[in-house]
Amino acid sequence: MKNLLVTGGCGFIGSNFIHHLFSGQNFDGRVINVDKLTYAGNIENLAGIEKQFPDRYIFSQTDICDKAALDHLFEIHAIDAVCHFAAESHVDRSIIGPDDFVKTNILGTFNLLEIIRNRKDQVVLFHHVSTDEVYGSLGRTGLFTEKTPYDPSSPYSASKASSDHLVRAYHRTYGIPVTISNCSNNYGPFQFPEKLIPLMVLNARAGKPLPVYGQGVNIRDWLYVNDHCRAVWSIMQQGEKGQTYNIGGRCEMKNIDVVELICDILDDMEPLKEAGSRKNLITFVKDRPGHDLRYAIDYSKLNEALGWDPEETFASGLKKTICWYLDNPEWTRRVQSGEYRKWIDTQYN
Repeated sequence: MKNLLVTGGCGFIGSNFIHHLFSGQNFDGRVINVDKLTYAGNIENLAGIEKQFPDRYIFSQTDICDKAALDHLFEIHAIDAVCHFAAESHVDRSIIGPDDFVKTNILGTFNLLEIIRNRKDQVVLFHHVSTDEVYGSLGRTGLFTEKTPYDPSSPYSASKASSDHLVRAYHRTYGIPVTISNCSNNYGPFQFPEKLIPLMVLNARAGKPLPVYGQGVNIRDWLYVNDHCRAVWSIMQQGEKGQTYNIGGRCEMKNIDVVELICDILDDMEPLKEAGSRKNLITFVKDRPGHDLRYAIDYSKLNEALGWDPEETFASGLKKTICWYLDNPEWTRRVQSGEYRKWIDTQYN
């Protein structure tokens, strides 16, 4: 893996993964970062990498739905491995407008697979990053395993399930060397503020309402983003071709408990000027359609095969995440104001 294509590398998880590769891991090749730069893609997430590794980091604003442009990149950069993060990923947005989810998550993945099918002698690995949401909703007990039947509830999870099936089919039919990972909910630096944890951190710090769906009883298994990146890189290096590996944080939390913990941490770090806890800002709102009750991952296959375990507890990871947002007010300001989009449009459009 000397010329690694990372799709969606300006997004939340993709940018953290690229930082991980250049942080002293067993990787001395080049990263070719392909990102369409939609609203959630922020090239500023990788400004330090671009400056520090100009000979080993290449960025291309390319839509994975543009097959000809993608194929050209494989040709000129001699791409020999792919880590595929690029996806439309916000459930609420998929309910309002599913079109982009079908195009990017299904057609975009199909384009990559077709290019690799025609370059089988060139590409040694296609790693596909997916989600635990493809499995649907758990009851109060049980865990998702790699053998859990798919039962997606939203247009987002259905589009990811479709792409998973395509990847497996191309491995079985055409012999493409693939690995797949399905992860639980990520959190950490660079996450776009529409997601639960950064939204609550930023609203709570500003003393704004904290909207929580339903009664906040939906449960998620939380995974610190750097733990996810370690797992993906481990799978890419040592995973068995054709296999799927679940990645979980072993951190099941009700949404309301997550929000209250954020309030407690911020109240301790930065008490509100007026008396009272930030918990008073919690506002319950109408639940979203098809809201899965509970996700929880059994990652024992990954642990037993590759020795991976998460390093962060939810408490330690959440504290790091809150501190990152507090320590990076300019990044937050530019994202919330839309200034980062203006700069991107000037540079790339």
